[in-house]
Amino acid sequence: MKRLITVLVLIVASITVHAQEEPEVKKSNIQTYTPSKLLKKGQWDIKFFNGLYTETERTDSGSSSVSIERQSFFTNTTEVYTGISENSRINIGFVFQIRSNTFNGANTLDVFKFENDLVNSRSGFTTLAPSIRVQPFRSIPTFSFTSSVYFPLFKDEAFPGENNDPAYLDKRSVFWETKFFFDKTFGGNKWQIFTEADFGFNFGEKSADADFNTSNVTERFANNSLFLPLSAFLSYFPSSKSTVFVNAQQAFLIDLGNNFEQNYTQLGLGGKYQITQVLNIELSYNKFVRGNNFQGLGETFSLGLRALF
Repeated sequence: MKRLITVLVLIVASITVHAQEEPEVKKSNIQTYTPSKLLKKGQWDIKFFNGLYTETERTDSGSSSVSIERQSFFTNTTEVYTGISENSRINIGFVFQIRSNTFNGANTLDVFKFENDLVNSRSGFTTLAPSIRVQPFRSIPTFSFTSSVYFPLFKDEAFPGENNDPAYLDKRSVFWETKFFFDKTFGGNKWQIFTEADFGFNFGEKSADADFNTSNVTERFANNSLFLPLSAFLSYFPSSKSTVFVNAQQAFLIDLGNNFEQNYTQLGLGGKYQITQVLNIELSYNKFVRGNNFQGLGETFSLGLRALF
């Protein structure tokens, strides 16, 4: 019996020493820092997200598809956040956007010329938003929300003396958006479900109250409305440095006084790869599969770069 106990003690000791010597497998940033996860104090998160949306069809005033001349919209969104709390539950930062749009059958890649003739093209620095991220419940570390207020900074273009609007650049409204995030990892850390619910309020002058001679009425279509997109992502991690995902989104633009509503459904897929310990890259594709009330039925090609340090 004493020999058996001695052997068991030696086996346990050997296993313990081996476990201590075996290096811990470190998770990559794409596994650890989901949108639900906040930064530690002093950490920085910088993301450059580029989306190119192009369409040759949209819905009519109902939900039937109609053909249109090609329109393309490029958006660069830059997000910068840093952790400010010792318990990693509050981050602050800002978001700014640059856009370039083309109309009337222009080639899709013409958006990268960043022209601004007011008829066939518009481009410029459009919005700036202070932002805060909060993890409200210590017991639910994968639940958080981000609240941002977007201010339009671009000039309100018009054609004086003509009952006509120049081309569209961006929404002419103050936009207060709050996003709620939650994710759950399962299947031996190989799978992850991520969900997002956004509540965005567009404030500003009604389209009917705008002066055609001094204002771009089309940029006021969303004023006095609630934007409510609901999204879900299912991710699979082939390795600690890579992930592929599929996603779906149902969104509603709800009228709060501007006499205009929309809704749409889009589906997509994509992937992320951890290039270095600091930098990762994301590629994705989304297709608008349905909508109503002059909703575009195009597709979006996206490229994102994220630095976390």
